[in-house]
Amino acid sequence: METIIVQPPGPSGPDAVGAGRPELLHMGPGDVAEFGRGLPGGGGVAIVLPDLGISRLAGRLEAAEDYWRVSNFSPRTAYVVENLEGAGEYLTVAPGRLGAPVPFEFSRVVLPALKGSAAFKVFAPQHAYLDERSALGSGEQTVHPYALDTTAKYFLVLVALCEPRLRDPSGSALPGAGDIAERLRPLDACRDLTRSAVNYHIDYLAFTKLRLDLGDESGADGGGRTGVKRARLASLALRFGLVREEHLGLLPSRRRSVGRGAPA
Repeated sequence: METIIVQPPGPSGPDAVGAGRPELLHMGPGDVAEFGRGLPGGGGVAIVLPDLGISRLAGRLEAAEDYWRVSNFSPRTAYVVENLEGAGEYLTVAPGRLGAPVPFEFSRVVLPALKGSAAFKVFAPQHAYLDERSALGSGEQTVHPYALDTTAKYFLVLVALCEPRLRDPSGSALPGAGDIAERLRPLDACRDLTRSAVNYHIDYLAFTKLRLDLGDESGADGGGRTGVKRARLASLALRFGLVREEHLGLLPSRRRSVGRGAPA
């Protein structure tokens, strides 16, 4: 079972998760990965942060069952783990702290550096749920095959994608990334949502959360790939009840003001 995905710093863009880019590090329960400046010429750590202000061995990540832990090997410097979905929420990992648990699904680990700061992202897509284990008292814990956090921004993107078919099952047109960004922008959490950010969330949903196998269906051009991806996402989400009519309440009202100062 895959617990976390690490995106080290580098040239990869925000759509790297799930897009088959080479820089991703996949970790399962019990796996560890050390981070830092590494040995001269590179190497020695799995996550290289090439800044002279960072120790050669700065810390370690450890994947658990459905979360992860971070250790800070610095005797003097604290690290910060930011919740990328939490509107400024973060936790501080004190100098010398070992095995600090991180509950966030989307995280950025930030280390002070000579060039401001150095950072890498950690994604934790798995969640454990109460199941028959409580009654049977033994066996491995069940992991939800489609574990979605309904408070996350990616879930808002999925709801906006499915909205036309929830309101009119006979309709076939799905919104594009720009349409979804415009639909969600009235929400405080989505004020700065862009088309590229929506595509990033769609990739995360398609390849990490719902694990779509597009095969050769996507066609040769990028537009075809995006269209097939959105269609498959909506179809799976609606078919298995991952997005339901009750979730439409998470979206901003569709009513528009008529003229300046007119009631909505």
